[in-house]
Amino acid sequence: MNPTLTTVPATAADIPELVSFVNSVYRGETSRQGWTTEAHLLDGPRIDADALAEMLQAPGAVLLMGRTEAGELVGSVYLQLQAEAMYLGMLSVRPTRQGGGIGRLLLEAAHAHARELGCTRMKITVIAVRHELLAWYERQGYQRTGETVPFPTDPRFGIPRQPLTLLVLEKPL
Repeated sequence: MNPTLTTVPATAADIPELVSFVNSVYRGETSRQGWTTEAHLLDGPRIDADALAEMLQAPGAVLLMGRTEAGELVGSVYLQLQAEAMYLGMLSVRPTRQGGGIGRLLLEAAHAHARELGCTRMKITVIAVRHELLAWYERQGYQRTGETVPFPTDPRFGIPRQPLTLLVLEKPL
């Protein structure tokens, strides 16, 4: 079944709903209902209101919210223009709706947005020990670049339970 999804850019008014949503996808008990949880790797929140506000105000940034026909927020994805690349981060799908094509639809919307802005490639970072997530992105056409990035030390993005590294992946558009 292909879900029907409408994507709209988030505004400052959406921050409280998005903070709750993103944290429920990545951390805590609710996140464990889906396969993309990070609760076993990190303590604390995935995002807070101040950090999300900063992200939305960054130059060339947008957070697309995916809503059902009934208006339910079921997914979101953060995008930030970086020269000829579009950085994609914080792809979030409601845990109880994972595996139903919403993530793929959000990726398609992200790719379309990037192409509209003249980007020639997408860029993402994924925690190196998230093998199932890396495999999913690779099935979507993303390739490992060999580049790594240290995991952020700001506790607003979570407190690692073990040393973590981010792998950089890219996809030509």
